[in-house]
Amino acid sequence: MSVRAPFGSGGGTFGGLAGPPPRDVIVLVATVFVTWSLQFFAGPDLLVQLLRLTPAVFRGFVWQLATYPFVGVGGASLWILLELLILYWFAKDVFWRLGRRRFWRTLVIAAVAASVVAVLVQLVMLAVVGMGPSAFALMQGQRMLLAIVIAAFATLFGDATILLFFVLPIRARWFLWLEILFAFVAFLGSGLPKDLAGFVGICVAVAATSLLLSPGGPGRTLHNLRKRLEMRWLEWRLKQLRRKRSFDVIDGDDDRDRWVH
Repeated sequence: MSVRAPFGSGGGTFGGLAGPPPRDVIVLVATVFVTWSLQFFAGPDLLVQLLRLTPAVFRGFVWQLATYPFVGVGGASLWILLELLILYWFAKDVFWRLGRRRFWRTLVIAAVAASVVAVLVQLVMLAVVGMGPSAFALMQGQRMLLAIVIAAFATLFGDATILLFFVLPIRARWFLWLEILFAFVAFLGSGLPKDLAGFVGICVAVAATSLLLSPGGPGRTLHNLRKRLEMRWLEWRLKQLRRKRSFDVIDGDDDRDRWVH
């Protein structure tokens, strides 16, 4: 992926390695890679399991609600390097735009909100169909971080044009919906029962990130949403009133007034 047009201050180097690398982003990527590596060694893999979001959260391992995004996931393949490279590309520009404090706050709030909702969904799933082998799999590790930083980039640099797969030009803001689409496709391919909790978690992370970073902040976004809903309700109400008050015009004789019934 690459950007065809500049998208304002704080960016302009997406799709390459140019520009000063933020130390925080380097630490983030390195942490994911190290934790991903530890899963292949006996002993350290126990620590990895303690930090990932697992059914153990129902037994009191509540720290998993916040630690799971920083624990790399996936098999021993080069795919992890591509994921981390994409994570670096998006996170770098988001970091320079937001600054250290707001960058980490966005990551933590979105990740925790996603995990809390996902756990609630999984509790319902347990009562209905039981625990599937892929519970929370869609939202583990770098997958959640990618969902958050891509949603942040799409919100902050919505007018940027990104070449999807280096070929298809797409406005950055559309990546909010593309993330949901990709997550849904992954949901369809998850084991039985389907990983509904993981899919919902991704959706919540995308929505929370966009809400946090929208112009005016969450308060302004909720205000605009409320105004839109009120307008839609008024339009619907007016249509209902028009249907109830249908007028029939009857012409009278020559000099008689017209009566409306």
